[in-house]
Amino acid sequence: MLWACLCRSAGPCPADAAGESRPWVGSAARELLAAWAYRYSSQVGIGYDDAVVLEIEASLRLFGPWPAFERRLRADLEALGIACRIAVAPNPRAAWVLAGVHDGLAIVHEARLETALSRIPVAHARLEPKQAQALQAMGLRRLGQLFAAPRDALGKRFGPALLQHLDRLRGAPEALQAYAPPDRFDLRFELEWDVDGTQPLLFPLRRLVNALAAFLAGRDGGVQRFVLRLEHDGHPDTEVVVGMLAAERDPALLFELARSRLERLGDGARRAVPAPVRGLRLVADELPPFVPAAPALFEARPAQSLPWPALRERLRARLGGEAVYRLAAHDDHRPERAWRRVDAAAAPTRRAPPATPAAPRPAWLLHQPVPLRSRGFATLAGPERIESGWWDGGDLRRDYYLVETGEGQRAWVFRPTGDADAPPMLHGWFA
Repeated sequence: MLWACLCRSAGPCPADAAGESRPWVGSAARELLAAWAYRYSSQVGIGYDDAVVLEIEASLRLFGPWPAFERRLRADLEALGIACRIAVAPNPRAAWVLAGVHDGLAIVHEARLETALSRIPVAHARLEPKQAQALQAMGLRRLGQLFAAPRDALGKRFGPALLQHLDRLRGAPEALQAYAPPDRFDLRFELEWDVDGTQPLLFPLRRLVNALAAFLAGRDGGVQRFVLRLEHDGHPDTEVVVGMLAAERDPALLFELARSRLERLGDGARRAVPAPVRGLRLVADELPPFVPAAPALFEARPAQSLPWPALRERLRARLGGEAVYRLAAHDDHRPERAWRRVDAAAAPTRRAPPATPAAPRPAWLLHQPVPLRSRGFATLAGPERIESGWWDGGDLRRDYYLVETGEGQRAWVFRPTGDADAPPMLHGWFA
């Protein structure tokens, strides 16, 4: 088996070189790193304080040879804002030790492993600091000298933990603390200084959303609702709720929705949030399964256009959930009341087909009927009598006709019931 170790570096991530923010630190960085690594391997170990290890031999068949796989890992890590050293070895502990000294070293054969380990200074061999100092005082400065030293003498002087560490470096079995993705995402980003507007929050917001997307990809799930909390000093947190009609996990879409919701708090950078922001926290509790859309074999959609679900969510984020709705049929014979607005998130109801074919209805129904202005028309169908509404004060009695105007347009017109000489009233146009 081959194992890769991702060891967090003390230096800044390239994306942080300008000082916009500092990289993730502490246990949050390790949890985020493990969640991200879980998308590339089903065996991720988190037993090492400053690193995670993942089994990659099976992954190479999916993601290509190690040089290409390594470039992909580094690009993803840079997007997440985590600086890491990466090393590969035939066992996890050896990869951990090598990553602390070398960045980019890959030992894929057992025969080369001991040679590479022997050159590592004792001070960088992941030993207890007091043990490393004592060994150096004895003249044992590299791991190769420890491998060659009498085991009994080392065991009596430094205890069995040192011998166990040396054995595991050379391939002895080791029980790893396996990572299991949680059912809740909760990540906090602390700002270097207080922020008054929403525009400066976009950079850390992108970091948080990218971390959420990496977490979702690792657990092969999506998110339908998450909360962005703006933390203030001496003021209650401001909550920005981002809800979607279906589970999503695309980082660009999630960021666009979160940014639109955030900007609705004010007018970009010109209007301040309720109080200076000290930190951002993103919490996602609703993590349903993600079902990707199944596009056609030959996609006909232009490159710059958006699929309907993405466009729908952007509109809801910018305009508000109540501004995006769908139309549904309503059980009423009166044309003006035969439809109604419903929430776009509501599941459409199935209607039983009519026993007899329904009369034609126009695709464009006018808001209010108007007199038909045409140089003449021919009646194609009708009359269809509609009498309804006596119970609610909206009584109507009309005879509807399908006509063709002198300009060649097809219209839906009516006259009051029993009045064939009344001027026709236009109520809709057919496509």
